Amino acid sequence: MATPAEIARYQGYLQGEVDGVFYYRTLAALEPDAQLAGIYERMASMEDRHLELWRRQLAEAGVPPPRERPSRRARILMWLARRLGPDTVLPVIKAMETGADQTYMAEPLAVAEHLPADERTHARIATALTSTRGLSGSAIGRIESRHRSLGGGNALRAAVLGANDGLTSNLALVMGVAGASPGNATVLLAGVAGLLAGAFSMALGEWISVTSSREAAEAQLAAEAEEILLQPAEEQEELALIYQAKGLPEAQAQELAARIMANPETALATLAREELGLVPEELGSPWTAAFASFVLFAVGAVLPVLPFFVTSGTAAIAASAVLAGVGLFALGAAITLLTGRSAWYAGARQLVLGLVVAAITFGIGSLVGGVAGI
Repeated sequence: MATPAEIARYQGYLQGEVDGVFYYRTLAALEPDAQLAGIYERMASMEDRHLELWRRQLAEAGVPPPRERPSRRARILMWLARRLGPDTVLPVIKAMETGADQTYMAEPLAVAEHLPADERTHARIATALTSTRGLSGSAIGRIESRHRSLGGGNALRAAVLGANDGLTSNLALVMGVAGASPGNATVLLAGVAGLLAGAFSMALGEWISVTSSREAAEAQLAAEAEEILLQPAEEQEELALIYQAKGLPEAQAQELAARIMANPETALATLAREELGLVPEELGSPWTAAFASFVLFAVGAVLPVLPFFVTSGTAAIAASAVLAGVGLFALGAAITLLTGRSAWYAGARQLVLGLVVAAITFGIGSLVGGVAGI
């Protein structure tokens, strides 16, 4: 008979597999490429098999059939995938799969059913897809692009952290100035100035960063395009060797390389990824990056300033702290979509840290204001 601790574990595993099926079936439905959609469907089928194991264990333990519904986290992630594209959430799903095999390694039932191996397969599948037979050059390019996104940051993280930077820095500034009691107009001026200065600084920094990276990448791509034009045989041989190093048999690697090199555009995109580590379609627009940085910073920075537009004194300071506190909690909770931690814990932690910083700057402002006789 299963113990209460075992039943709780099985219920947790079952919920994880319900979420997994939901993730992959949703991604399959969103995927326009039939081959990639088929891969997602096969991954969902593997999760279905896992799900059946935990259903059986709970049934044998006499637990009534649970309500199998995707978790709130899963529903939010797939809502983002539908509106922003699957690439937005793939890094999160990749992180989940990477740790799942270790979780199941400690569960004899899961090991006996080969669940850890299945989870490792899911974690490696973005890389393995580049070696799948029959994929077109464009499909390879898209898979490589997605794989790269799994290793780096993502839009959701950038959005949350950008807004958090604006909120925290401007809250500290507003509270520091308000602590000196210079008058409502001065506090409001300082808050708006801090918002604009920070947002423009973030935007300019992002523009310079993306522009520099783009110019360097474009120079490398131009050189690679010239090599493809002047030395196509050598480039094809290099590409074949790369695929052999990834585990393809020599004949298959040669065939795949020849097929890719037959299209100069596909050849350049593929060689850029394989030799240079570049994804041409992900170089990004510096203006888009700058605008996004400006807006995200400003969205966070405006919260502690808003109350000073409608009131003043202690009421404005209290309202600013409350409004900023709500924003801090929401941002802390939002980041748990990436980390999997408790939204209440992460939100409360962010709230406490942000308000501690605000209290410190308010105290320093009061001290400076008293010394200066403001």
